[in-house]
Amino acid sequence: MDIEAAGGVVTGGLLAGAVEKPTGKAGETHGGVCSDCGAATSGNFCSNCGQPTHVHRTLLHLGEELLHGVMHFDARIWRTLPLLWLNPGRLTREWVQGRRTRYVSPLAIFLFTLFVMFFALSFAPHHEGPAVQADEIAQQRAAVEAAQRTVDELRADNTQPQAIQAAQMVVDQRRAQLTQLETELRDGRADGLKPGSWQASLKDMATGDADDEPGHLQAKIAGQEIKSGGHGLGATIAKKLQNPDLALYKLQQTLYKFAFLLVPLSIPFVALLFLWKRGFTLYDHGVFVLYSLTFMAMLLMLMVVAGSFWGTFGLVVINLAALAVPVHMFAQMKGAYSLSIFSALWRTVALMVFCTIVIGLFVTAIIYLGLGH
Repeated sequence: MDIEAAGGVVTGGLLAGAVEKPTGKAGETHGGVCSDCGAATSGNFCSNCGQPTHVHRTLLHLGEELLHGVMHFDARIWRTLPLLWLNPGRLTREWVQGRRTRYVSPLAIFLFTLFVMFFALSFAPHHEGPAVQADEIAQQRAAVEAAQRTVDELRADNTQPQAIQAAQMVVDQRRAQLTQLETELRDGRADGLKPGSWQASLKDMATGDADDEPGHLQAKIAGQEIKSGGHGLGATIAKKLQNPDLALYKLQQTLYKFAFLLVPLSIPFVALLFLWKRGFTLYDHGVFVLYSLTFMAMLLMLMVVAGSFWGTFGLVVINLAALAVPVHMFAQMKGAYSLSIFSALWRTVALMVFCTIVIGLFVTAIIYLGLGH
């Protein structure tokens, strides 16, 4: 997984570099003739095909090209990042208006940030839940005793047999859960998963309780009950969740491959905010979305690092980062589209609502593509 993520970073960086046009000086002229197309040259680049007039043939330069392609370490990145964080509206507006050679393009920085984000998240530590504790068993034992007392009272009152049978089923179910907890505390889980881990919790959710029909297992996913012994999308997802590590791997790979879907999903919603205003095109909204998503990806990386390594201070950073989301949206909206404070404010509120819808659509698509086949 980590090797694949590292390869993804390199691939993404090279891809981002491929969509960038060269700027700055390429070296001294090479005989006044382009070595590619043969046209006469008078500067650092051929006016006919755009190739640099100085052709490097050293191993050092090959390493320099790789570093530049992957990391984008040139003057543009240091002009782009401060504006992206502190003045996103100006960055978006200047790119749309054609002042582009000084900045990294929104598509390039978005692609590169995505790959770096997934590379970084692949190394993030996974916190396991607490293992089964003795007090948890004590609570479950008390619940069994309380349920048994209810059954005894119903029998003493000569209640209808159906009610007694239903209450007895509750007792049997809680006793089975108590037995499972005691076994996990003593011997661990039979499936080899660590008690209290997210893998164990996910598998328990997927298997659920036995249904009336043999072979049918039920779980709740997104608030909906599904049966793994049945048919359809819900059954397929429940079945795959019974192997938590494989399911997580498939979801990560799907998220990695289809993260770009956030762009086409977001552009129409941004366009709705300016439906009656002339002068803005889908390209303008696309630039806005790309720069905004890039900032959110960087913010997510910061929050993961803070939560994983910085303890209590990390919680403060996470809360501040969450507050930065609407603030950044407002600043970018106001500056990019030259809006008044009120116009930018209500559009920011609407955009936050639209973001919830987009995230819902995106998560649904990722679950379907990752687990629904």
